Amino acid sequence: MGTDGRLRDVPQEWRVTASETPFTGGKTGVRTDRVVMPDGSVATRDYQVHPGSVAVLALDEQDRVLVIGQYRHPVRHKLWEIPAGLLDVPGENPLHAARRELYEEVHVKAEDWRVLVDMYTSPGGSDEAVRIFLARELSEAEGERFAASDEEADMEIARVPLADLVRGALAGELHNNCLLTGVLALTAARASGGLDTLRPADAPWPARPFEA
Repeated sequence: MGTDGRLRDVPQEWRVTASETPFTGGKTGVRTDRVVMPDGSVATRDYQVHPGSVAVLALDEQDRVLVIGQYRHPVRHKLWEIPAGLLDVPGENPLHAARRELYEEVHVKAEDWRVLVDMYTSPGGSDEAVRIFLARELSEAEGERFAASDEEADMEIARVPLADLVRGALAGELHNNCLLTGVLALTAARASGGLDTLRPADAPWPARPFEA
């Protein structure tokens, strides 16, 4: 808790006596650390090493959210999600990556960008950090559509009222973490100060530092 009484996460790093990477994939890997616990014992911790991600809650003038339906093999579901993608380049500006994902996945551009929320997706087993942006003032992007492949070749695109997504989340019908976090955070932001109080699109992101 900060000196102003507000609850905050605090950066902290316990001593690591040994570290190895038993698996490295195309985009992510698995690391095994030997970590010194507060009582002096040493515990093994395995976790996914991840470059980080961005996601975009794109909201149109009719209060509809752009969503995509995509097959996700690990959970054996076709999930409704918001546009998202990896931070492929170390130090990449997350806003640039978000603009790219919005263009590539739904061929849309936006004029108004805000940071909606930052999160760690599964901090007990992964170091993945995600920044979710709110994008408004949408329009069709110029140029040719991005060529889809693999799971994205079967992707569906829809515009769904925000209220319907909130209902689906609370009913257990929608499960993607970025979609759920985004729509519920947007609803909360509207109820507590309005969208103009959201952080600017270039707000610092200590979890994944970037250049302007």
